[in-house]
Amino acid sequence: MENTIVGVDLAKDVIQVCVFTNKKVRSNTEMTPTEFTDWLANSKSLTIVFEACGTSNFWKQKAISLGHDARLISPKLVSAVRQNQKTDKNDALAIVQATLLPDVIFISGKSVEQQQLQSIMRLRELCVKQKTAASNQLIALLSEFNIRVSNRNGGLRGVIEITLEDAENGLSIEFREALSTAWNQYLSIIESIRTYDSCLEKSLENHPDCKKLLKLEGVGILNAINLYIALGCSDLGVFRKGKDAAACIGLTPIQYSSGGTVKLGSIGKHVKNSMLRSLLITGAMAAVNQAVNREAKTKKGLWIKALADRRGKKCAAVALANKTVRTAYAILTQGTEYKAELIAA
Repeated sequence: MENTIVGVDLAKDVIQVCVFTNKKVRSNTEMTPTEFTDWLANSKSLTIVFEACGTSNFWKQKAISLGHDARLISPKLVSAVRQNQKTDKNDALAIVQATLLPDVIFISGKSVEQQQLQSIMRLRELCVKQKTAASNQLIALLSEFNIRVSNRNGGLRGVIEITLEDAENGLSIEFREALSTAWNQYLSIIESIRTYDSCLEKSLENHPDCKKLLKLEGVGILNAINLYIALGCSDLGVFRKGKDAAACIGLTPIQYSSGGTVKLGSIGKHVKNSMLRSLLITGAMAAVNQAVNREAKTKKGLWIKALADRRGKKCAAVALANKTVRTAYAILTQGTEYKAELIAA
């Protein structure tokens, strides 16, 4: 079964498996997860391509552990290749057809460790959104009673404590109880964020490659872990160059080129990993502000100051974020350490 390609369309309860060999589709059958596991265990080494989805990392790891060459492919590419209506059979066949295209770039998979780090990050992101939503709701509800929240009266905490303690403001016992419950829920969310931050900080000790990234300008714990998740995969070859990784994150100009004319547009904001892009630019902006207000001691500091003077701080921050991704890619692929080049005395 040499040169055999297996296209696998994953679903919740069933798995569609299309076997292609010797320029012909040999089978396109539906299996249960248990049947598919047994089939993997009993088959010789195959090239198995999964459409990237929620469970594709697990199945990729499973296939590799059983001696197969497993890869992930973009659902967008599969959708473009599919010739007929959307069915499990057609999707599995389209995965094979997309795999056979020249110069196909496969999606990088994640290890179990990276999946765990990503899960902690997602839980933290959800809590941050819930914190913002809860805070906005409390401020809006209090304003209905003309109770204003500001730094002068102790912020949200001070206003709620005063409101609950004031026995002459005309608020009912039931409302006070509900307000107290909402406030305790808000405090619980804040405590959850602290717990997630602590988990991420402790995780750095078990990932030395991730720890190396902390030396980069504008990179803290969150950015280091996000970069490690996005770039620190076992098959980094999915990106041929660091600039490809930066483009994937959305830190390079959108290109509109045709007829030999090259046109570069704005920096693309509509990317899937918008959270990583936002955090990288935020961290880069902090580094730019420090570089502008201090005397430069490194060559990168001089570059940042010159770019900020010429194009402004925002442009300099995006450029620095781009350079950060490319440097992080080099560190993770080459196993090197980052050390800022000092200005000669």
